[in-house]
Amino acid sequence: MTTDGFAEIDPRRFRNVLGQFCTGITVITTLDSEGGPVGFACQSFAALSLEPPMVLFCPTKQSRTWAAIEAAGRFCVNVLAEEQREVCARFGSREPDKFAEIGWRTSDLKLPLLDDALATIQCTVASVVDGGDHYIVIGRVAALSESTDSGRPLLFYRGQYTAIEPDKTTPAPWRADLEHFLTTTTQDTWL
Repeated sequence: MTTDGFAEIDPRRFRNVLGQFCTGITVITTLDSEGGPVGFACQSFAALSLEPPMVLFCPTKQSRTWAAIEAAGRFCVNVLAEEQREVCARFGSREPDKFAEIGWRTSDLKLPLLDDALATIQCTVASVVDGGDHYIVIGRVAALSESTDSGRPLLFYRGQYTAIEPDKTTPAPWRADLEHFLTTTTQDTWL
């Protein structure tokens, strides 16, 4: 037992159990104080609110990229395609120049957008909450775009890259009740 009354959780087991949840992979980017691009690979990204449009991501407290994002007050979420495993590996490394040999451009909002990303979501930092050894960064969406290709996302599951199976990509049929659930917020919905 810990001092706060909770059972001690083994960090390795914690990672293994949470690895059962498949996540998409993003690269969070910004420009540093000298105008250079910085970024890191991030699995802890989620949609937060439709009205107003908000997202969140969770950087470690020691992240150099987070320090640059905090100073800039803005960031871009680049949703990686399944062909971008090398991009993910590069942005997940300690490589000093993660943008070397990576195609990118600067947006009108002065944010780095990675070439071939499935989507980009440009945001301003709305608030930051303490999250243990991470921060929970809430961003207000300022602009977004999606690829015109019908690519598939790069996914992470059980400690490995994975992809959507070709025969499993049939969209669910549209249902009015599901559309209502996904777009309506009441006290009894979690979305």
